[in-house]
Amino acid sequence: MPDQTLSGRVAIVTGAARGIGLAAVKRLCAGGASVLAFDRPDTDFTDALAAGNVASFGGDVVNASDWTAAIGQALTLGPQIDILFNNAGISGAIANAINYPEEEFDRIIAVNVKGVFLGLKHVGEHMLANRSGVIVNTSSVSSFGGSGNIFGYTASKHAVNGMTKSAAIALAPHGVRVLAICPSPTATEMMFQLERRLSPNDPEAARPQLVQGIPMARYGTPEEVAEVLAFLISDAAAFMTGALIPVDGGTLAK
Repeated sequence: MPDQTLSGRVAIVTGAARGIGLAAVKRLCAGGASVLAFDRPDTDFTDALAAGNVASFGGDVVNASDWTAAIGQALTLGPQIDILFNNAGISGAIANAINYPEEEFDRIIAVNVKGVFLGLKHVGEHMLANRSGVIVNTSSVSSFGGSGNIFGYTASKHAVNGMTKSAAIALAPHGVRVLAICPSPTATEMMFQLERRLSPNDPEAARPQLVQGIPMARYGTPEEVAEVLAFLISDAAAFMTGALIPVDGGTLAK
């Protein structure tokens, strides 16, 4: 029997066409939700649209006007937006603070910080008016400490944690919950691209280095992250807000 724990709910998922975002679209549809898949204008939405009751929106999470348009389209799927998975993000340059290119820092802060902020602001305003809703931001285990060679990414994910906690406090009295999922390296194109950058001739040779800090000694899967998301947005997690949830194979246990 299909899982219908999210039946009748409307969700927006950003970065929805691949990786964790695509796994989330599929999991939400399996739970009975209707989903607006929000990704870049040049995106191929074929896999997301095949997941179930899904509409696509091509836009830029850094533009407030695109958020307004996305909300309008999501509201064609149902009377209100119940879920935002604020997932879109980029990895940025591999460099330390001294060598990090300024233009690259601006780019990663725009997508990973401003993009999350605009989702919180615009979808949060809609949820505030309805006095209900759940927002889950995608952060990272990098947000709990320092990472010498991914300076911009680490900075951006620390900011996501701060925004998550601040928004959770502000919105809790109004029936809106805000949380963050913090994955360790996950088997997505972002990680495969990093492997290619570290070892162009044999990308998989870089994997042992990338998983050496994970006690389970492997990447997570997008589906494993999506299952945690499904719990956090469900009624079973109704008393959870402001939490930063590691999905990390034991990385932070050390």
